[in-house]
Amino acid sequence: MSIQQKLTALTAIFQQMEKALIAYSGGVDSSLVAKVAYDVLGDKALAITGVSPSLLPEELDEAQQQAEWIGIRHELIETEEMNNPNYTANPVNRCYFCKSELHDKLKIIAQQRGYPYIIDGVNVDDLRDYRPGIQAARERGVRSPLAEVGISKIEVREISKLLGLPWWDKPSQPCLSSRFPYGEKITPEKLYRVGRAEIYLRQLGYKNLRVRCDGDTARIELMPEDIQKFVCNTNLQELVSYYQSLGFKYVTLDLEGYRSGKLNRQLPSFSPPIARSKGL
Repeated sequence: MSIQQKLTALTAIFQQMEKALIAYSGGVDSSLVAKVAYDVLGDKALAITGVSPSLLPEELDEAQQQAEWIGIRHELIETEEMNNPNYTANPVNRCYFCKSELHDKLKIIAQQRGYPYIIDGVNVDDLRDYRPGIQAARERGVRSPLAEVGISKIEVREISKLLGLPWWDKPSQPCLSSRFPYGEKITPEKLYRVGRAEIYLRQLGYKNLRVRCDGDTARIELMPEDIQKFVCNTNLQELVSYYQSLGFKYVTLDLEGYRSGKLNRQLPSFSPPIARSKGL
């Protein structure tokens, strides 16, 4: 299908719904879902964002601004995955416990307010990656219209640009817990530390990046084409001093550069989850 045909198919999914609740992170995927849902359903579409220490305050601000731009009703809920030792122990299926917490709360809201569907922003590329959170969503009847239509990450951006969304090229920003190797305990203090470290690099003008945290070491990942610029133009002494003030003892630069999901290299092969769910 062409991009326009996929957009038409995506729109048709929402035309079959009376009301829909959107699990909305503010990322490019869930923002596209929120936009199409609002265009079809108006006030019968509701976007909800889960707020916890694993979400950067700056990301929350952007999510709120984007929801206002779209026009969709937007609410915040507190999620409590940090109180679950199955999550904070950071096992390989950590995301399962995070999404279970989020969707359990969304399901209660949906049932109380009469929303027959909870919708997420999972795209078809996500089904080929290791995403244990998808299993948690499927177990709770969450639907993924982007995946149902076969829309890839690149196509999400193309459709977003077609619809005039100013953030169509926004970098992916998974939760801050993804910066830690599996098995390293997650704490609010560690999340804050790595979050501030990444914001520092964003303020230097870098967009696609990660600061991976391994104990007391911060490992900076930038796009390969940005590495030389970073080394030549950055006040490295100032950066190291700031990172040390956050609690890091060592600061390193990954010469391979940024690769999404790099920490998943230690995992064995996995079976992709089923793409479609029928609703609550």
